[in-house]
Amino acid sequence: MGRETIFTTAPSPESLGIPSPAILNFLWRIDAERIGMHGFLLVRRNRIAAEGYWSPWSAERKHRMYSVSKSFVALAVGMMIDEGRLSLNDRVADYFPDRVPEILHPWLASSTVRDLLRMATAHSATSYTRDDPDWVWTFFNRTPSHPPGTIFSYDTAATVVLTAAVERLAGMTFLDYMRPRFLDRIGFSADAWCVRTPEGGSWGGSGVICTLRDMAKVALACMNGGLWEGERVLPEAYVRAATTRQIDNTIRGHDGYGYQIWCEQENGFSFRGMGSQYALCFPDQEFLFACIADTQGAPAGSPIPAVMWEELYPRLANAPLPENRDAHTALLEKIERLAVLPLPGRAETSMTAAINGVWYGLEENPMRITRMRLTFNGDQGVWEYTNAQGDNVLRFGIGHVLSGTFPERNYFGPQIGSVPGIEYDCYASAAWIDEGTFNLEVSITDIYLGGLRISFAFKGDEIGVFMTKQAEWFLDEYDGFVGGRRLPRGEG
Repeated sequence: MGRETIFTTAPSPESLGIPSPAILNFLWRIDAERIGMHGFLLVRRNRIAAEGYWSPWSAERKHRMYSVSKSFVALAVGMMIDEGRLSLNDRVADYFPDRVPEILHPWLASSTVRDLLRMATAHSATSYTRDDPDWVWTFFNRTPSHPPGTIFSYDTAATVVLTAAVERLAGMTFLDYMRPRFLDRIGFSADAWCVRTPEGGSWGGSGVICTLRDMAKVALACMNGGLWEGERVLPEAYVRAATTRQIDNTIRGHDGYGYQIWCEQENGFSFRGMGSQYALCFPDQEFLFACIADTQGAPAGSPIPAVMWEELYPRLANAPLPENRDAHTALLEKIERLAVLPLPGRAETSMTAAINGVWYGLEENPMRITRMRLTFNGDQGVWEYTNAQGDNVLRFGIGHVLSGTFPERNYFGPQIGSVPGIEYDCYASAAWIDEGTFNLEVSITDIYLGGLRISFAFKGDEIGVFMTKQAEWFLDEYDGFVGGRRLPRGEG
């Protein structure tokens, strides 16, 4: 096959059979429904139809991909199988004689590479916790619940073990192993990396940090059967198997599962990561929808696929559409203005002046916060509080989001179990919801993504506070209720 130029931006979506009004409607719904989108990318017939980012996110900014990482690991396994260094029928325990107990449970002893790729392990849940010092060890030393290769059960430890096997055989990280033959050839970011497990390996189950374009390029190579610009970068037979049903999971409301890759309607497949990291691929339509976001805590799960199915997929045309210059111009203007929306509400009420700079003493509470105050200065504000860590300051915007750092220094860094003592990047906004209720919303935008919502309600000299967090393995100390009273002047 001859070389072709792919993954360049088309003159217009219409030239690829996607109407600009459909993309506009998609973006309007994302904002109208206040979905926490960070970036989107539409690819049709190997060309970029549209791309945009919600400021302060950008095309160059790396983003945590969470379980999309699993699909990357599956491709590394496929490359090793193609090289004859691994086999689908290999027993994974054979690669870890140092991690297995003297008497290994027969179900764990018989678990194969294929079983782990299909999420058909012998465990009913992930075997490790954040506190375990060796995650691979837990896989072989926790009691299993059923024979491997039988039932689909989503198990991130399966990916951790596969990652460790690849890295043992390669003598390097799985991303570095994939670079010469695959990642470098598709233009994958040279500085992309992966969070490490406590034992020091790549956390292939959740930790890849790269750009939206990086993820989309990997997905596009799979959608093209392992080809990139006419050159073979992935083994064809393995990619076909990985992206088609290898095990049933319809009882859980899904459409099947391949090798660490989800099956979708319309003969599609997808990479999926917590918080709405998606690459939804539809080879029959030559259509790829990719996005980065943080929708943790959404009450009904991620709404993004539903909006895509309603606004974009049904409007794909088989042939180029007539140019719609007005709609295309409006789309480009909308994309240029995309920005994370601030918390809606009023900038001030009669209560603002009454509580401005006033310290409140708090009763004993799960957050271990002893005192706090809010201070306002125009369209910005400061939340000051004292907790077990000491005195803390968080700045927020009113009517806009304000970038900064979150004042906790006891969270994980590039390796789980290691606390570097740094603060996570974040942005925050706040607003008065009614006369006496002031809400604050914080989004963590660092190696780890998450959210914190706080409601401060004032009644006379009293205050009630409710905090709820949406994050994996951090912000745990910001969850619960507390009440308190205004402190006499001079006692703050």
